[in-house]
Amino acid sequence: MLIEASESQLVLVDYQTKLMPVIHEGASALANAVRLAKAANLLGLPVWGTEQNPDRLGPNNAELKSLCRTTLTKMHFSAVADGLADRLRPPPKQASGNARSLPKHLQKPAAPAAAERNTLVVAGCEAHVCLLQTALELLEQEFDVWVVTDACSSRTERNRDAAFDRLAGAGAELVTTEMVIFEWVRTCEHPSFRAALALIK
Repeated sequence: MLIEASESQLVLVDYQTKLMPVIHEGASALANAVRLAKAANLLGLPVWGTEQNPDRLGPNNAELKSLCRTTLTKMHFSAVADGLADRLRPPPKQASGNARSLPKHLQKPAAPAAAERNTLVVAGCEAHVCLLQTALELLEQEFDVWVVTDACSSRTERNRDAAFDRLAGAGAELVTTEMVIFEWVRTCEHPSFRAALALIK
């Protein structure tokens, strides 16, 4: 099964200025997160960020934050507990008018519901805390979760790898930045292929 761009959203968890300097291979994880966000923007995919207690851990990296549609401030380790899942699903269609106000043949056709993007490409820090808890709860919410391993990390390699083992066991797919971008684009004939390739190179 390949990742479909038309069904995808990108969630980037806690790439915060006071946290990243102590993260194992943090510069590489952040660089890959920026690549993912740029590719998602290039292809018109929603990009969401989260920040854990930013008063203590600082804001997200400025470049990354500028690429996000919005950034959710959270105090729980799982962003789902602070409302992330609600933002990822389109709002329910509001009923309009009184059913008796017009005969059916005179009523305007219902507006199509917003397309649901149930595939979540997720990355972040720390992999064994906020990323893990967010991804596990998104799985419980019946999203398809793809964790981008080279855009995730923790203060220690052991904690990062333990998170990946647990996520895979829970049903998340483990992928890399290049896998995601090439699957989103799918063909060298895609209009954005060259721009996407430039992000990888």
